[in-house]
Amino acid sequence: MDEQTRTEQQADGEDQGADPLVGLMRKLGLREEQIVVEYGDDEDTEPGVRDAAAQVVGSPVEGESYDGVVDVVLLWWRDGEGDLADELMDTLTTLEEGGSIVLLTPGAGREDRVPAADVQDACTTCSMVASGAVNLGGWIGQRLVGRK
Repeated sequence: MDEQTRTEQQADGEDQGADPLVGLMRKLGLREEQIVVEYGDDEDTEPGVRDAAAQVVGSPVEGESYDGVVDVVLLWWRDGEGDLADELMDTLTTLEEGGSIVLLTPGAGREDRVPAADVQDACTTCSMVASGAVNLGGWIGQRLVGRK
């Protein structure tokens, strides 16, 4: 294998041997030195997601009581918890310009799974765009960003 191929593979698999959730957090837009806050954490959430986010950014994920401006919001959301668009609008007030929301919704087979149409409607209402979904165990993660 030549040096260029090896370098490309290392860039693609930057976290070889590490928790696979770390790579998925990077796919969702998390980067070193960002401030991340988590909303909607409950006993059904996937603790590995928070741990992977902390590993990527290099500091602990902040809790709901954090009142500063953040780069990324991890938002755990289940069907039946209210109006997703309202929650996204509230969340946007905490984001640094250019920040993003990682929307975490229950995966297949759960009664509280959020219909894709609900996510799309909420994004449209909030002038946001959802990008590619990733499987995070029992949860699905989507990166939501403001429209340009």
